[in-house]
Amino acid sequence: MSPFKPQRPRLRFESRPAAIYAIGDVHGCLDQLIALEAQIVADAAAIGGEKWLVTLGDYVDRGPQPAAVIARMMGPAPAGFRRFSLIGNHEQLLLDFLDNPPAALDWLEWGGLATAASYGLRDDGSASWRVRPDDFARRLRPLIPDAHLDWLQNLPTCLAVPGFLFVHAGIRPGIPLAAQDDQDLIWIRAPFLNARLPSDFTIVHGHTPVEVPEFVTGRIDIDTGCCFRGTLTALRVLADGSLKVLQARGAPSDYVPVNRR
Repeated sequence: MSPFKPQRPRLRFESRPAAIYAIGDVHGCLDQLIALEAQIVADAAAIGGEKWLVTLGDYVDRGPQPAAVIARMMGPAPAGFRRFSLIGNHEQLLLDFLDNPPAALDWLEWGGLATAASYGLRDDGSASWRVRPDDFARRLRPLIPDAHLDWLQNLPTCLAVPGFLFVHAGIRPGIPLAAQDDQDLIWIRAPFLNARLPSDFTIVHGHTPVEVPEFVTGRIDIDTGCCFRGTLTALRVLADGSLKVLQARGAPSDYVPVNRR
């Protein structure tokens, strides 16, 4: 992990739309993403007013189609929706690798080879990238469209509305949102997951895979490990605060985890 430089954008709104649909970690699982968005559109058909799609990051790595997932995220939202895409730690790992390959070699260990393959650069089986990461990055960079990199570099870390915060990993307990470090927002686990959080504010997050959506006081984890188990999860939040889970199921990827960071 390398430290963040300038703080990324953080989105804050003073009111909630009629419905927010938050989607957990996609990790290259394009088929489930398309199926889940179709479910969301059908579910929202009877809901009047503004509707948002909020994706919680980790679009790349591990699954079969990271490049296509990014292209879809960059494209128009479904009719009647507004799309917000947040950054995950795997997007930052990709950017860090291209910036300093030897220092960010973990990206390839943690699923980045699937992203490289989706852009047309496949490992030859020799794992030469371990000893020549600069060469691997030099060959990968021209294969990634500039528009994709620009999009990744400008992703916000979180989206706040009254009563809810949407973020990839979580927050450091006891610190105001404005003072949170970007590194924590996309990487934190134990200090956040083990904390006693206030009950009057709910953090919707991914990053830590769970078998089923995890509802505990102050937070909801909707990363159901799509690349491991084949299930992609969304959480619907209505303007009155009521909640509903939607899921799309498909085949898990053939990714074998070295480390699930």
